[in-house]
Amino acid sequence: MLDVTLIRRHPDQVREGLRKRAVDVDIPAFLALDAEFRAARAAVERLRGERRRISADIAVRRRAGEAAGELQAAARALAGRLAEAEAGLGRLAGPHQDFLDGLPNLPDDDVVAGGKENNQVVRTAGAPPAFGFAPKDHVQLTEDLGLVDHRRGAALAGNGYWIYRGEGAALEWALLNHFLDTHRRAGYEFVLPPHLLTHEAGYTAGQFPKFADEVFHVDDHFLLPTAETALASLHRGETLDERELPLKYVACTPCYRKESGGYRTAERGTLRGHQFNKVELFQYTRPADSAAAQLELLARAEELVAGLGLHHRVTQLAAEDTSAAQAKTYDVEVWLPSLGGYTEVSSVSNARAYQARRGGILPHSRLRSSGGTPIRPENGGKPACVHTLNASGLATSRLLPAILEQHQRADGTVAVPEVLRRWGLPEVLGTARTPLPGRP
Repeated sequence: MLDVTLIRRHPDQVREGLRKRAVDVDIPAFLALDAEFRAARAAVERLRGERRRISADIAVRRRAGEAAGELQAAARALAGRLAEAEAGLGRLAGPHQDFLDGLPNLPDDDVVAGGKENNQVVRTAGAPPAFGFAPKDHVQLTEDLGLVDHRRGAALAGNGYWIYRGEGAALEWALLNHFLDTHRRAGYEFVLPPHLLTHEAGYTAGQFPKFADEVFHVDDHFLLPTAETALASLHRGETLDERELPLKYVACTPCYRKESGGYRTAERGTLRGHQFNKVELFQYTRPADSAAAQLELLARAEELVAGLGLHHRVTQLAAEDTSAAQAKTYDVEVWLPSLGGYTEVSSVSNARAYQARRGGILPHSRLRSSGGTPIRPENGGKPACVHTLNASGLATSRLLPAILEQHQRADGTVAVPEVLRRWGLPEVLGTARTPLPGRP
């Protein structure tokens, strides 16, 4: 969530940042509520302090064998006043917290206002492949080569599901292994989180309460929509040692989402579904280091795409196209010839302190002087929240269509990127075709 102190001290800055997202909230009304809330909280704290003092005085008198009748009467009267004050604070606390919970993150200063139409292309790598033949789309290629069984996937689970089979399953597994191996060698700790998460995890990640209807709920849990949701809560409620930052994690999980594709070309095949695999990168950093960390994550995602020989580009998202919890996002997008356009395979985002504040994650300086005495952080004051960052590294369900379409050959086969062959794949898919059995 946003720092309430920032809202109090710089309401115009907050208002303008939210307007870049087309979010208009009544800041003056909240500040009035906030002033009332703070006064009520101070009154409760004052009465609780008085109750502790009276209780201590009663204990002293009892130990001395003295009467404490008048103090006990005062305590009973105080209890009624305190109960009334706490009830008043409770009536204010709900609307106060609801307002803060509903605010998205403030976009960085260099993030432009508006929606997708204002996304900015940062750079383009390579050029679209030129075919001397009529290329097939990824759906036709997967069917011709027996890589993905859409019909039986839908029969098993409904629309928006598929089954990787044969060399298609091997290609999917090779991509996941390649990504994980690359990130682990770069110093990222491998994490396999639960797929069922509690409401607190969705809240910390910034997806709840606003987007709670977009996930699959199972009793009092929900299926993770991305490993980011789990990794953002990995240190929830903890105080981290500054000397150990940055903390770098890589996870590999299925992702479960209610959104899915339809019959349009841009949504067919494995481009959009209810379940897909993704390797996710996550970092906890000091605030001063998060901008550089985001560029590092972006470089990692780009290198993976480039290593697969895919034409792609990097786009910086406008404010309205940036997810609610993030301050700044870059998308890595691959070229899909059948669409004549690009599709995102990695979002690289910096949440700044937004998620850490929701999860109560703070850094603690344990640096010591030569004499062994703890010293305060250089900037003084109370510890600031750590910054959190995430990146897809990468999502495979959109990479597979790009690999098939960009690397297809005139005879209907597909060249396999060299970096994947160490995982048991042939140089070419389709030389020994195994069409799916029982197809009409």
